[in-house]
Amino acid sequence: MTAQWGLLSTARINDAFLAGVAQSRESAVLAVAGRDRDRVRRYAAERGIERAYDSYEALLADPDVDAVYISLPNSLHLEWARRALQAGKHVLCEKPLSRRAADVRAAFDDAERHDRLLTEAFMWRHHPQTARLLELISSGAIGRLRVIQASFSFHYADPGDVRLSAGLEGGALMDVGCYCVSAVRLLAGEPELVSGTQVVGGDGVDVVFSGWLRFPGDVTAHFDSGLILDDRHCLEVVGEAGSLYVADPWHARTPGIELRRGRSTELIEVAPANSYGLEADNLAAAIRGDGSPLLGRDDAEGQAQVLEALYASADSGVPVAIPR
Repeated sequence: MTAQWGLLSTARINDAFLAGVAQSRESAVLAVAGRDRDRVRRYAAERGIERAYDSYEALLADPDVDAVYISLPNSLHLEWARRALQAGKHVLCEKPLSRRAADVRAAFDDAERHDRLLTEAFMWRHHPQTARLLELISSGAIGRLRVIQASFSFHYADPGDVRLSAGLEGGALMDVGCYCVSAVRLLAGEPELVSGTQVVGGDGVDVVFSGWLRFPGDVTAHFDSGLILDDRHCLEVVGEAGSLYVADPWHARTPGIELRRGRSTELIEVAPANSYGLEADNLAAAIRGDGSPLLGRDDAEGQAQVLEALYASADSGVPVAIPR
């Protein structure tokens, strides 16, 4: 059974999702919704989408839509995720679901109540490069894990960009820093203590956000993210016997992992893949009953809890302990 998808919004990120689904035999995009009738009709026609709706409610009422991909601004993620779940749709919601753990818990409660699936769209987690990285660490390739360093930044010149809007819950941590948080949590588990610092810009959002996290087992992690910095994206995992360096961890447009030991470097090749198509098919398989979503309640709640604590630390100027 092919999962029939609906797109809530005509956001730019949809094109990446559409390109991924176009390569799939398990997923197809049936419908798209926007607030401007003419614009959404043009959008659908240009991209070969069969059905165009001028309200999100109308798309959610379409009985042929199995699942929705939510690419609305951050402040609208959970509102429309919950409304979609209540309408009987499965939901793939762009990251981050929320910066508040209680809101994420409520959304997953809705999913369980309505017997639907909800998953957070960290597409990088679905790429074979991420799986290979985990395999190398678990095999002991770098010895005992000690330090993780991650970076992700862009430079947004348009002051009207939604990422620079406090009202839409933009900011560096919400837009790109959350990838770094996702990575260090995947590799080291849930942190015990976090510290965050920010530079405020836009209309009151963090345009630069850096963080430090301490994990059980004497593992520490550092990350930096920004919306006013040069393009940067890397992930380094350091152990007692070596390190792993990923130059393109988030988009994996040029996948590959460097295994570094002393002065030697071994390039571990990874086959190209489309992360967006893989995340769509992961939910499609779960809808059929063939397994579970890769990213479920526990991961989403843990992610939101860390984001919430990092913001609290940046606001207060002191580290924040993560409740166990």
